[in-house]
Amino acid sequence: MNIKIKDLHKSFGSHKVLQGIDLEIKSGSSMVILGGSGSGKSVLIKNIIGLMQPEKGEIWLDEIETTHISNKKRFEIMAKCGFLFQAGALFDSLTVLDNVTFFAEKLKKFTRSEKRDLAAKKLHDVGMPPRILDLYPSELSGGMQKRVALARTICTDPEVIFFDEPTTGLDPIMANVINELIIKISQELGATTVTITHDMISARQIANDVSLIYEGKIVWRGKKDDLDASKDQYLRQFVDGSTKGPIAVDL
Repeated sequence: MNIKIKDLHKSFGSHKVLQGIDLEIKSGSSMVILGGSGSGKSVLIKNIIGLMQPEKGEIWLDEIETTHISNKKRFEIMAKCGFLFQAGALFDSLTVLDNVTFFAEKLKKFTRSEKRDLAAKKLHDVGMPPRILDLYPSELSGGMQKRVALARTICTDPEVIFFDEPTTGLDPIMANVINELIIKISQELGATTVTITHDMISARQIANDVSLIYEGKIVWRGKKDDLDASKDQYLRQFVDGSTKGPIAVDL
């Protein structure tokens, strides 16, 4: 699925968050959107998937402009999308089985055995055993919860997957596990992936293409291999973690 964003604006009262975003993500690519806290990257993703409505601009998913479509049409498009929330967003009152198949059941009716087989397969894809199907999220570690959430994300074999800070709160080893799973799953599904993060280690592992957002605008765009060679001041400051440069630092 191709994604094209043209002159996107979003504000909350007088606070301008997105100030003219232009971005194109080609089908099958892995785009990582870098940015610090409050830069607008999460708001950008929420506008793309329709959780927020922009004041101005266009969002194209393949050949469909989505900012003013009906709820029915949006549901049809979102059925082709997967979203891994930052905190996993598992339902505490549902078992792993019901969490993994939650959205898939909105699209298709399953027998009990079909549902269990589907959930077990998706858990296997993220390196988890079927014995946890009847457990609840509170009985799982943070890393296990993240992988269950990833299994839910891919349960419908989406064409595009959005990852919101996928490694936040994980130790370095588990973060590496999640990064490798994201790469593996994206390749197996042939999906377009969009990842927002401030983690340069994740960005270097996951990305084909990289964009840097600052104060609601894309200030740099390029290939992952260009990260170290670029002399762009915004990118250099962000990659190096310097307190000096065009990116304002609250000290």
